[in-house]
Amino acid sequence: MHILLTGGTGLIGRALCRRWLAAGHQLTVWSRDPATVRRLCGEGVRGVERLEELGAEPVDAVINLAGAPIADRPWTGKRRAFLWASRIALTEKLLEWLQDRGHRPAVLISGSAVGWYGDAGEREITEASTPVKEDFASQLCIAWEETAERASNLGLRVVLVRTGLVLSSEGGFLKRLALPFKLGLGGPIGDGRQWMPWVHIDDQIALIDFLLHQADAQGPYNACAPNPVRNREFAKRLGQALHRPAFLPLPAPLLRIGLGEMAGLLLGGQRARPTRLQEAGFTFKFTDLQSALDDLSGRL
Repeated sequence: MHILLTGGTGLIGRALCRRWLAAGHQLTVWSRDPATVRRLCGEGVRGVERLEELGAEPVDAVINLAGAPIADRPWTGKRRAFLWASRIALTEKLLEWLQDRGHRPAVLISGSAVGWYGDAGEREITEASTPVKEDFASQLCIAWEETAERASNLGLRVVLVRTGLVLSSEGGFLKRLALPFKLGLGGPIGDGRQWMPWVHIDDQIALIDFLLHQADAQGPYNACAPNPVRNREFAKRLGQALHRPAFLPLPAPLLRIGLGEMAGLLLGGQRARPTRLQEAGFTFKFTDLQSALDDLSGRL
């Protein structure tokens, strides 16, 4: 199978490339810096700067994960525009390329996030839920999904992967927390009551591969473990995994002063369940947070 990835040099993209290279698939990564693709993704992965470089070569599946990190810096007007362009504008370019192809892929798996639902408070979230409270992150995900869904008009099966907090020793949310927790400076954020939908990187990669090969899979899927936890529980478990105390809270007013609206990403949450994945027959390897953290802690 020839698989085209956007965002292939990111945390999830790199792990997908390793899995699919081992399975014998042909991989191409659309990247602004194609010279780095082989180094980051594997010697057998081709990097292209322009989709036109593929010519008439058949592509069987497209995995659209491109998007600038949403929590790297405060949401100034310039940053919002950049985040929007890195997701929606890029997906629109992908659609234009698909429109012009004679041989189109069978499936488009497009990234999204549980932030689609907004801050859901205590409400339990499934794929049948509607956005609870639209903020910038929710609006960004909604627009990203709506853009990707247009590929269905071109005959593609469209899958939307609403990812939670990906736990990995190679980067992302957990990697950022490791240092303060190792220094004994970790603890709950705000009152610690907000729900955290998490997923181990191994399960994240396995579920995307599962959805790729399920011919009837389409629409949104919550990519998070079946048992979300509150933030204070997450802090406690991470402290145990790293053998460090985890009682130093990060006050909500301080976050709001420093991050503005973006503080809502840390102070809000989603009690999300992977209902459709489980109904489709996917089995999670890591359903318990402590076992997931213990598996990764030695590599942090």
